[in-house]
Amino acid sequence: MKKSEIHFTVELDEKNIPEKIFWDATDNPNEGINDTRAIAIGVWDHYHRGTLKIDLWTKDMEVFEMKRFYIELMSGIADTLLTATNDRGMADLIEGVCDTLSKRLDEEMKAAK
Repeated sequence: MKKSEIHFTVELDEKNIPEKIFWDATDNPNEGINDTRAIAIGVWDHYHRGTLKIDLWTKDMEVFEMKRFYIELMSGIADTLLTATNDRGMADLIEGVCDTLSKRLDEEMKAAK
């Protein structure tokens, strides 16, 4: 059986706020450790029938980047939901919200210039 691993390393400041986040994975197409400004991890706890999640971002993560990150995560969730459940209706609803949020973000970014 093949095993694959994902590793995260988080450097914290004196107040335990992430300054740098690094990740690497067994099947990483890029060689070496990669840095990132944000991670979001969700794990299904089948014992308690609920989701455990970890959301971390660095001080360098810009607000517009954070909003784009979560819009894209939600879009990815819609794709995964469709693949896992074949529920086109729910996936389309999530994508609709993503489209609305994406347009709103574009407007916010134009107004900020």
